[in-house]
Amino acid sequence: MSHSENPAHPSPTPLDPNSLGVSTTAIHGGEARQKAHHALTDPIVCASTFSFANTQAVIDFIEQDQPRGEYGRYGNPSDMVVEQKLAAMEGAEDAILFSSGMAALVTLLMAKLSAGDEIVFFDQCYHRSREFCSKYLARYGVVTKQVKTGDYQAMADAVSPRTKMLVSESPTNPHLSVIDLEKFVGIGRQFGVETLIDATLATPYNLRPIAAGVDYVMHSATKYLGGHNDLLAGVVLGRASLLQDVRSLRGVLGGVNSPHNCYLLQRGLKTFELRMQRHNENGQRLAEFLASHPQVETVLYPGLPNHPDHELAKRTMRGFGGLVTFMLKDPDWRAAARVVDRCQLARIGPSLGGVETLIEQPYVMSYYKYSPEDRARFGIYDNMIRLACGVENAEDLIADLDQALRTD
Repeated sequence: MSHSENPAHPSPTPLDPNSLGVSTTAIHGGEARQKAHHALTDPIVCASTFSFANTQAVIDFIEQDQPRGEYGRYGNPSDMVVEQKLAAMEGAEDAILFSSGMAALVTLLMAKLSAGDEIVFFDQCYHRSREFCSKYLARYGVVTKQVKTGDYQAMADAVSPRTKMLVSESPTNPHLSVIDLEKFVGIGRQFGVETLIDATLATPYNLRPIAAGVDYVMHSATKYLGGHNDLLAGVVLGRASLLQDVRSLRGVLGGVNSPHNCYLLQRGLKTFELRMQRHNENGQRLAEFLASHPQVETVLYPGLPNHPDHELAKRTMRGFGGLVTFMLKDPDWRAAARVVDRCQLARIGPSLGGVETLIEQPYVMSYYKYSPEDRARFGIYDNMIRLACGVENAEDLIADLDQALRTD
């Protein structure tokens, strides 16, 4: 029997993309089954300019809003597939990829805010986010109000007719406070104000803000999403209608990512769930070890029963991540520096979420030029150490910390 005489194969039953597991979505989400040149992985498209067959093709592209390349500042096939993958992982309608997490935040806020508008922040946040809002947005007439993290009544009281957005991280950096998204979203809906959660520390594996009703979710994809300390990227996710003006402004400001970085991010996402399982495991084990150590005064980690947000975290998060913040009993910053310097596996560095464990003192790394009063106001203490657990074996990380903490 010739091939043409074979009976037709029945069409496969379509799989529900919403029912797929985390790893399956991270591997296959957003990707075409058959790719250019029959490659299994998406090729890196190194082009800054994309050509048209004729004038009518240009007109069709404009009138039909075709999803194809035009000029690299407006997007590239390499970032478009990653955007679709990240949207599928987050459970969002759309995603916009940026050159860094800060580029994502800056573009979102500039697209949504005008002179005279106000935003309300919970005060535990990445210091560069705070700096952009209080220093640079202020120059253009945007007012930033900061209220104590977790004080939902204070946030509601800070809302005025000019308030356009409520902003928080969850968990926060470096204090690891967990936000009650139901209360946070409730305030936004009560006053008709949009909400933004920076979920970098949680990732889509541990927290789903979109499902809780948050309007915008952002990540520094440099961290857990990329996962290998070898790229910079950021992403904003949400409803497509809300992100149209953000995407347009990205095309003006030019905060796009490179094709090579998009490839690295797409490749890193393939092992996302596997890495997050180890990050969660290592974070929990290292936090428990530190909590029992005689040289340690306090450990901040949502997975510990004595953390003030532990019950909320258990109810709303799948796991608690790899970031652990702790304070030594010795209040002198030099004692903390000695511990950091004695670590042999953990490297000294300012990031997190990669396969290598990193360690640093927030006072030295990020707040060294701040006044003692400002450091105290932001909860940054001389004896504070931030440990970003990688995916090494927990036993080895514990042994490394144990020898670093010895005082003999």
